[in-house]
Amino acid sequence: MKHLLNKKVGSIQISGIRQFSDKISSIENIVSLTIGQPDFLTPDYIKEAGKLAIDHNHTPYAPNAGISELRKIASEVFNQKYNLNYLPSETIITNGSTEGIYLSLRAILSEGDEVILPTPAYSGYEPVIHMCGGVTKFVNTIETGFKLTAEIVERSITNKTKAIIIPFPSNPTGATMNKEELAKVVKVLEDNDIFIISDELYSELVFDTKHISIATFPSVREKTIVINGVSKSHAMTGWRIGFVFAPEYIIQEMLKIHQYVNTSVNTMAQFAAVGALSGTDEAVKNMVDQYKTRRDFLFEKLSNLGFSIVIPEGTFYLFPEIPKQFDDSYQFCLDLAEKARVGMLPSSVFTDGGNHHVRISFAYSMEKLKEAVERLNNYLS
Repeated sequence: MKHLLNKKVGSIQISGIRQFSDKISSIENIVSLTIGQPDFLTPDYIKEAGKLAIDHNHTPYAPNAGISELRKIASEVFNQKYNLNYLPSETIITNGSTEGIYLSLRAILSEGDEVILPTPAYSGYEPVIHMCGGVTKFVNTIETGFKLTAEIVERSITNKTKAIIIPFPSNPTGATMNKEELAKVVKVLEDNDIFIISDELYSELVFDTKHISIATFPSVREKTIVINGVSKSHAMTGWRIGFVFAPEYIIQEMLKIHQYVNTSVNTMAQFAAVGALSGTDEAVKNMVDQYKTRRDFLFEKLSNLGFSIVIPEGTFYLFPEIPKQFDDSYQFCLDLAEKARVGMLPSSVFTDGGNHHVRISFAYSMEKLKEAVERLNNYLS
């Protein structure tokens, strides 16, 4: 019966990130810097909000689009933080940002439509594009410091282009785009009938500047979908709360899909997210400060060890090029794990990531990072 299964699903693979992480997980005493999982615990005031939801019997189904309290505060908070302009009716609460990506692509794509994707990219976009009948148009940004440029976009557009994904701050590179850079891309997109999917999950984790959303440009607002969430910013990965903001004509189509895929998101987790967005940003700022300290530590140490690094402006990832004596990042990472007991991800597990970089997550304690650097130093010596 296997030959009767859906061929599109059969042609995709389990995430290379998980495959490689699982492959090295059995190595005894390994210091693994592979997964984008904050090492911080969910702050207590957020957990209390979740507990109160249970105590107050907020346990039935939530409305399909999300509880009104969360849609209201999410739109207000993100409007205020990033100068957006969304109503609660232009908001859906999703099962993490990953569902937001799926809903966006499923609502937009028809068979054969092209989606422009800046790469190296998180491995969760291309398989969904494929399952939705789309074709991914890879545009590699290694030569432009991992940033999307107007020139790249302009030469990538064809008569089949339906959407472009703007994944900044970027997983795996840590790159962001400033207002001037985005404005040039907007100039290319504003006169084209192309949807913009702006994945801004790491918007809070920006170190030396402030996050700018492409949705703030009025000329593209009506064709832009913004995806965000509290997983990375508030150390709430397991709570699975994401947000989609978009014009109501898009939201209504996405809501149909969401209703049949999920019905609604966990009610108690939604109330916890209300607590997260209602509280002060002190806990978030503390996490960001610690991530910045870790970034600076790793940047200095790895640069001295021969890694070529574009310093990340956001996220909690570095994406350095491996030292010149190595020419295969997969073999480098495998050998490093087996001989030095340090886990990194080869760039080949990311969409169009090539094979000369590694992704290092610094969502780990300084103690682990220092141990990893010492082991790496001994390995290279």
